[in-house]
Amino acid sequence: MAKLFFMSTKYFSLSALALSSLLLFSSCVPKSKLLSAEDKLRQMQSDSAQMAGRIGSLEQNVNRLTDNSAQLETARITLQKQLDATRTEATSRLQDASSKLNMSQQQIADQQRRLEQLQSLIDQQKKNTEALRTKINDALVGFSSNELTVSTKNGKVYVSLQENLLFPSGSAVVNPKGKEALGKLASVLNVNPDINVNIEGHTDSIPMKGRYVDNWDLSTARANAIVRILTDTYKVDAARVTASGHSKYDPVDTNLTTQGRAKNRRTEIILEPKLDELMRLIQSGEAPTAGQ
Repeated sequence: MAKLFFMSTKYFSLSALALSSLLLFSSCVPKSKLLSAEDKLRQMQSDSAQMAGRIGSLEQNVNRLTDNSAQLETARITLQKQLDATRTEATSRLQDASSKLNMSQQQIADQQRRLEQLQSLIDQQKKNTEALRTKINDALVGFSSNELTVSTKNGKVYVSLQENLLFPSGSAVVNPKGKEALGKLASVLNVNPDINVNIEGHTDSIPMKGRYVDNWDLSTARANAIVRILTDTYKVDAARVTASGHSKYDPVDTNLTTQGRAKNRRTEIILEPKLDELMRLIQSGEAPTAGQ
């Protein structure tokens, strides 16, 4: 997008040079008209540079979201293809200087409108995520920080529940207090249907002994146990929920100490507001063309 407007700026500069040369070599054109034309071109260049700056700032915001969202990554690629097509079209239209100058103002206005809409949706997404974090915090207020924590990262809400709250050591059977915490979490999810739920089981690095083959087996069984309670007991829509086991391979602390291993034995419930409206705007919006 920034390249498109850089090309437009470059085009304006070339047009200004051509126009200035023409006027300087034509003795019948008054100097006042030359100065007026130069002022207009400088204003157009200034407007284009300001718009390029705004586009660059917004692309940084979009990139921060796309880094952690497969949906937004797909949307970014789609938008890039649209902009590439627009750039190709704009390049071919550089042959007609006067036509391009007349079109530029409308093009800038249309792009500005879409970017403002996109920024508004991104800001609303952030507000929705923060509001969800507050609701989850309020619902789980009775639990201590060594049992669970609630935080936000990359546009998502992370509810991290420690093993001592949910499971006996080496087991995937949820404790009564753990079920209580899951019930309070489910009460928020059931009144906020536009939230996707991803449940991740994590372990420390100590090899498993007993019923489960290894830490992969245990972490997956624990994630699935949480899914069953949320969907079967507390009626959270199963279509919104996914589960995965990460074994020892995603620690939050060292596995060399007792305290570090205790932090690593956790289940993370990751809540992500749906991005349907943001995806719709990115995928359906077409860049302006001549005659629009």
